[in-house]
Amino acid sequence: MYLDTMNMISLLTDYGIKDSYVAEVKGVMLRINPEATIVDISHDVGNYEISSGAFHMTRSALYFPEGTVHVGVVDPTVGSSRKAIIIKTEQAWFVGPDNGLLSPAAERLGVQTVYEITGHPEFPRKVSDVFDGRDTFGPTGALLSRGVSPKDIGKEIDNYVKSEMYNPKIRDDTVYSEIIHVDGFGNCVTNITYETLDKLKVKENYTFELKVGEKKIKLPYLRRFSQVPEGDPLLLVAGGGYLEVAVNQGNASNSIGLSKGDKIELILL
Repeated sequence: MYLDTMNMISLLTDYGIKDSYVAEVKGVMLRINPEATIVDISHDVGNYEISSGAFHMTRSALYFPEGTVHVGVVDPTVGSSRKAIIIKTEQAWFVGPDNGLLSPAAERLGVQTVYEITGHPEFPRKVSDVFDGRDTFGPTGALLSRGVSPKDIGKEIDNYVKSEMYNPKIRDDTVYSEIIHVDGFGNCVTNITYETLDKLKVKENYTFELKVGEKKIKLPYLRRFSQVPEGDPLLLVAGGGYLEVAVNQGNASNSIGLSKGDKIELILL
C-alpha cells in the first residue's frame, strides 16, 4: 500500500530567486496538480552545495505532515548519467537527483523503497537536458502528491547514493566531526545529532575540548545560550537537533574561526 498523499509539496533548490527558475518549477507542478500546496524550504542553498541542501532538507522534513512530497534540486551533474530518483519512506516521499541530497533526510525517516524515474505522459515536453528541476523532479513531485503510483513514473531499484556526512566517527572519548552549516547568527552546526550524544551518555555541564587544526578551546555542553556570560562560547543542541558551536549573543564562526567544511575533534574531558 502506498503512502497517502495530501497535496503537500516542499521545494528546495539552489536556484535563488533572481531568475524565473523557481516559478517555472512551481508552474509545472501546479499545472499537474492544481490542488497542491507548495512550501519553499529554501532557494538560497549555495550553488552546487549538495551537503548544504541535504542539511536543510533533513532539518525541515521532520516537521511536515505525513504524506508530504519533498522535491530537492541541487544538481551539479545535471545532464549526466546520474539517476533521477524517488525515495519512499515511512512518512514521506523524496524526489530529486541521486547524488546524496535526499538520502540523509530519507534515512532519518526510514527508507522503504527507491525508484528510478523513467518518465510519464504528463511530463512537459523536454527542450533541454539541463533543467531537470522543471522537466523531471517537479512533475514527479506533483504526480505523487496527486496520488499517482511511483510504479507509473519509474522502476524500483536496489541502490542509491548515500551520504556519509551525518556519520561522525567516534573513538574512545573523541568524536571526529565536521561543520556542515554556519547559520546567519554565526552558529556552527556539526554533524553530531542529539541521538549520538545520547549514545555517548553526554549530560548537561559536561566539558569538551574542541580541536580544529592546532587550535584548542574548552567548551561547556549546555541547553541554553544564556547559561554562559555574553560573548562566551558553548556547545548546545539547537532547534534542528544537531550539536552547535555557539557564542552567547555573538558569532562563533568569526570569534573561534570556524567555517563550513572544517574538520573538528570534540574530546570529552
